[in-house]
Parts: sequence; structure tokens; C-alpha cells
Amino acid sequence: MWFANFFIAGSMTMVLPFLSLYIDSFGNFSDQYVQHWSGWVFAITFVTAFIFSPIWGRFGDKFGRKKFLVIAAVGLSVSVFLMSFVTSVMQLFILRFFMGIFTGFISTSQALISTQTPKHLSGRVLGTLQTGSVSGSLLGPLFGGVLADYVGFAATFQLTSIPLILAAIFVFAGLKEYKLETNEETEMKFSRKEVIQHIIRHPMLLMIMFVSMFVQIAHFSIQPILALYVEELHGPVNLAFFSGLAFSITGLGNLLMARRWGRLADRIGYEKILVALLILSAVVYFPGAFVTNIWQLVILRFLLGVTIGGIIPVRTAYIRHAAPVSIQGEVLGYNMSLRFLGNIIGPALGGIIAGYLGISSVFFITSGLLLMSGFLLIITMQRHPKVINQYN
Repeated sequence: MWFANFFIAGSMTMVLPFLSLYIDSFGNFSDQYVQHWSGWVFAITFVTAFIFSPIWGRFGDKFGRKKFLVIAAVGLSVSVFLMSFVTSVMQLFILRFFMGIFTGFISTSQALISTQTPKHLSGRVLGTLQTGSVSGSLLGPLFGGVLADYVGFAATFQLTSIPLILAAIFVFAGLKEYKLETNEETEMKFSRKEVIQHIIRHPMLLMIMFVSMFVQIAHFSIQPILALYVEELHGPVNLAFFSGLAFSITGLGNLLMARRWGRLADRIGYEKILVALLILSAVVYFPGAFVTNIWQLVILRFLLGVTIGGIIPVRTAYIRHAAPVSIQGEVLGYNMSLRFLGNIIGPALGGIIAGYLGISSVFFITSGLLLMSGFLLIITMQRHPKVINQYN
């Protein structure tokens, strides 16, 4: 599963550093046009992902998650391959829309591993799994930037589709999904309404899911225009490479710390670690508005990876404890829907803000959202003290 996540994450992020540059290559467009469409093309994938995540989660709970993982990897491969032949922004927009149907691979793999892992080790194990996707995210943008500089955008899309097919083969041939032991919890059947009611009745679970959305809004607001910010700081020389470096260095910080954050959260509390990571991420994000060269940006992006990288395994581990086994896939699906909603709002918001107020303004708003998320979680913890550490 680690290798499959590595290939998926790497392939999904290979094209991100030059997505705005790819749009710019379709015609002689203004900077504002490219910034706005970069945000929408980036975000549209998550519109369909937002819709389909709970559906795939329920499908996995009922029929097994391995089947979806194979379908998702093949669908992603076909979508990315066809992107190499587009000649307009609208064609790219449509394919990114279609791609969103299959975007839940990594979240489904987390649900699969989560349900088959002892609860007291869930943070550590999910942190280890996270290093697979992080390693791919680390190498993907850098490798994609190099390829785009030397073989062009279209060929890079074609080459990117190959690891996605390899991920499908790895899952199909090398992964065995074990049937969980029968007990009262796994035998319980929940309707979709009952699943939603379960989430609403657990305020800490509900707040962590909404915090997931705010984190994605903050984190993804800068993603589609990061290449333009790199160009502003460094100039056009080897632009795709340095854009890839700015993307991938965040993954390095994530890779170094994700497992450690998960292990620490298993020991002292998921809620406490989430609050700490949110506040630290806000502190690290803010200075990005004031950098004057590419290396200052790279250092801050690395520190962001150290802080924000632990949020995914820690919040997934919390959901692992707070939801019955028989509905964990669907609950994680709703969590992913909120995350994807953040992925939709973030890039669009970042593109609009950058277009009217400048790219630096995006960093101020991003930092504020992360800080607000941390305080909202603190307020929820104070109002519901009985849930603190009950799963640790």
C-alpha cells in the first residue's frame, strides 16, 4: 500500500507546478486571466470529488475498498493521459472535472489501513502510510518540473499516467483485504441518515471534520498560483524546476515528521497535537508574504511541511476511534468531502485574491484561517472536556 500511495501522490502532483504555465501556453492571455483560470482548473477536480467521496466510502464499507482502489487508479491514469492532448482551457477544465470522480484513492487507502490496524497504533501506522504519499508528493513536483523543462508539458502528462497504472497493478496483485472479525460493532448496519446523525452527535468529531475543510482552504489557496509567485521572485530561468522545488520541499518536512506526529498523538492526545499543529502552521505561513528571494520561500515551505504534514494522519486516527468500524469508510468519505470542498474554495479564493490584491495577500488570509481553526478546536475542547484524551 505504501508504494501505491507513493505512485499516486507522485503522479497527482507532478503536473501541479506547471499547471498555470500550461494554461498560459494555450494563448496570449493576461496575468489576471491565467491566475483566475489556474484556480478554477485546479479546484474543479475537487467538485466531483466532493460529491463522490461519501458514495465511494459507503461502497468500500459494503463491498470492499480494494475494488475501488483499482478503479480509481485506472480512472486517474486515463484522465491524466488525455490531458496531454488538450488545446484549450475548457478542455483541460472538463478533464480535471472528470478526474475528480477517482481522486479518493489515498483517502480510501487510509480507511482500509485504519480499519485493519489496532486502535492504539493507528496514529503511528497512519503516519507511516502518510510517508508514502508524502514521498510521492516530495518527488512528484520536482520530477514533473524537470520533465516539463526538457520534454514539454504534453509529454509530461503522458509519462505521468504510467505510475498511475502501476499503482493499479500493485493494488490488484499485491494487496489482500482481510475480512474483519465479526462482533457487535461490525454487524451493526447504519443508514446514510444514521451516519450523519452519528457525526452530529459527536461535537469534537464534527469540529475536526470542519477544521479539515478550513485547513484545505488555507493550504490550497496558494497552490495554483505558486508557480507565478516563484516567477515573480526568481524570474523565468528554469521556472518549472524551481516551481517544483517550492512544491516538493513541503513534502520533505512532512516526510520527516508525519510518523513522529502520529506517534506523539497516540501517546498524549490527538486533539492537543491538532491544536499545536494548526497554530504552528499559521505562524510559519505568515512570513511567506514578505520573502524577497526563492530560497526564503523554500525554507518557509519546508517548515510548513513539518507542521501541517502531521494534521492528516492525526485527524484520520481520531476518526478511526470516534466512528464504528462498519461506517468508518463513509465517515472518512464525508471528511474527505469537506476537505475537497476546501480544495474547491481555496484555489478559487486564492486566485481571486491574488488577481485583485496581489499574491502576498493570500499568505495573510491563509495564516488567519489556520489560526482561526486552532482556536475553534480549543473552544470545542473547552465546551466538551469529557471527550479529551478518551481515545488515547
